[in-house]
Amino acid sequence: MLSRETIEMYRRMTVGERLKLTLEAIDENTPYLLHGPPDVVDRRFELIRRENDLRNFNMLTAIARTRTAEYPLEMQPEGDTASSHDRE
Repeated sequence: MLSRETIEMYRRMTVGERLKLTLEAIDENTPYLLHGPPDVVDRRFELIRRENDLRNFNMLTAIARTRTAEYPLEMQPEGDTASSHDRE
């Protein structure tokens, strides 16, 4: 968990400063990600991909739940199943 001071420091950073920090972290950690036999490296990246896929699925599920709560089915802005003739 990050301290309040660290969170406040990140909040005050510009987009460029956060990007620079991210790129530095990538540069520093890439050798560790690529260290080891090819099968170990492949498993490491497969695990990262599975974790990312699960995180993305959970975010999309939460967004879909929020969207459904905001718009009843008949008011969905995308994927509206009722044609304009059905409404008349």
